[in-house]
Amino acid sequence: MERRFNIRDLFLYGFLTLLLIMIILAMYMVDRQWEKMAQMQQLMVEQADDLRELRTLTHAIDQRVRGTVPADQTATTSGAELEIVPAAFLRAYKASRQKDYQSGDWLVEAFGTGLKTITPLVSSDIYAAQVQEYVQESLLTRNPETLEWEGLIAKSWQTSADGLTFTFTLRNNVKFSDGKPLDANDVVFSFKFIMNEKIAAPRERAYYEKLASVTATDTHEVVFKFKEPYFNSLSLAGGMKIMPRHFYEPYLKQPETFNQSKGLLMGSGPYRLLDPKGWTPDKGMVELERNPRYWGPVQPSFHRLIWKVIENDSARLTTYRNGEIDVYSARPREYQSLQDDKELMSRSQRFEYMSPMAGYSYIAWNQLRNGQATRFADARVRQAMTYLTDRSRLISEVMLGYAEPAISPFNPRSPQHDSKLLPHPFDLARAKQLLKEAGYEDRDKDGILEDAAGKRFEFELTYFQGNEDTQRIVLFIKDLYARAGILLKPKPSEWSVMIDMLDKKDFDAITLGWSSGVETDIYQMFHSSQMLTGGDNFISYKNEHLDRLIDQARSAVDEARRMALWQECERIMHEDQPYTFLMRNKSLVFVDQRIRNLQQTRLGLNLLMVPIEIYVPGPEQKYH
Repeated sequence: MERRFNIRDLFLYGFLTLLLIMIILAMYMVDRQWEKMAQMQQLMVEQADDLRELRTLTHAIDQRVRGTVPADQTATTSGAELEIVPAAFLRAYKASRQKDYQSGDWLVEAFGTGLKTITPLVSSDIYAAQVQEYVQESLLTRNPETLEWEGLIAKSWQTSADGLTFTFTLRNNVKFSDGKPLDANDVVFSFKFIMNEKIAAPRERAYYEKLASVTATDTHEVVFKFKEPYFNSLSLAGGMKIMPRHFYEPYLKQPETFNQSKGLLMGSGPYRLLDPKGWTPDKGMVELERNPRYWGPVQPSFHRLIWKVIENDSARLTTYRNGEIDVYSARPREYQSLQDDKELMSRSQRFEYMSPMAGYSYIAWNQLRNGQATRFADARVRQAMTYLTDRSRLISEVMLGYAEPAISPFNPRSPQHDSKLLPHPFDLARAKQLLKEAGYEDRDKDGILEDAAGKRFEFELTYFQGNEDTQRIVLFIKDLYARAGILLKPKPSEWSVMIDMLDKKDFDAITLGWSSGVETDIYQMFHSSQMLTGGDNFISYKNEHLDRLIDQARSAVDEARRMALWQECERIMHEDQPYTFLMRNKSLVFVDQRIRNLQQTRLGLNLLMVPIEIYVPGPEQKYH
């Protein structure tokens, strides 16, 4: 029977239509509320910026009236506007005055490995250090062009005539991200916390052992006294990251909780963790938000900094192509093809350079395992391994020429380097002769070397499994070593597993990389005192002559004498080969076109520098 439309149906359809309209209106109102909240948040940020500028201007006028301008500040005048900005912030300040400058947006990058922890002191990789750089600050910072020190938390400092005492006067407006003021007691606490034997910070203690004391002589004055002269003393004192006493002090009563923590991170820097105690590795990313209480005269441009963990090289490239990350460090094999990719290049900036701070890759030969000397304790074996490593072909065939041989820990353009030293060449005959002298021969004629007891020369080479270039290098040298009768067993590993192996010294050989500085102090890696558990001499290398030279070089304030000592150290390492020093890679970097004010400096590309100098113009911002 046909059903007819009646008055009840009319009311039902009317009710449903009304309900649908109400739902649409409610959704619209929610969207408007979120938009309004976003506008209010932006307004608050802008008001904070305005207040900061007003405070800076008022302070500047007051100082001009008084006729006192601190030595570390630079004055600029533009019409009626008067600005006095600390020298450390001057580059960021100039960027903020660009016509297209606008704060906002996010900077999204990727880490090629998962982080085990980002807690200061207990973390040991460069990725955690990169995150910490935005959260914790030091007394001084280095100018990226002049390389001179400039005041950050410290507004001024004095050095005693004997070079053993440094007195810092702190700024009185510095606050941690939770609003608590930073003063000299926090500086003293930071030193004592590092030097506490219960805190798992052997690497940092190795750096600071030359310090006799750190004393607060006033709320905003702190004195560093050294036991003896040290060439890097100002860098050591001025570069120490300041830890908030009120946040970290409770962990002195429960050091194991701190040592095993994953994300205890707080400081006075321009960014902060959303939860300073809540980060864990399973998040798969690190996210920092702009610190609304940042004391600096120039607010950082980005509202958020994000690092996604993407361990696979190809996946990182795909993510960059999709616009999900802003920076991509290319592998040599894909670099040329990416330049020919018109779509990618239309929205990318390209940078190809040998960073002045470029570190080096290496193969580390473990000399002591489970209390027993290994075959690599014999210098002749280590020398042979280097002669078997054809670095020229590695650079040409694997890196496609985008690298240079590493001769030692010292940059070849540094005065630490002895220019008469050249990389060891590939020399199969020489390698075989050294191995024979060390007792290795093919005794059973099976093509594999054996020692006097008949034990075959085979070993595991541990490497990070997520790096395709490293895998190619390992397979390449496996074939090279096989020509000499040596069996290399590749051992790909996760990053966290590798860190544990280093701490326990539980490996045969491992390939990794060290970053470099303006002047490289090799004490931490090669001095025998650093063979302790958790130290960076994880290969248990010991050379008493080198130890003495390192000690003398570190105590030599006179630069000419110090460089002569470093060069003597280099000659010993060149002969001894505690590592097989592989290469220094060129940086091949693509950056999203919307990122502005990227510049090359003497410290490298300013992409990661703090105070932040880069920004995204308002019309090109895509995160809100």
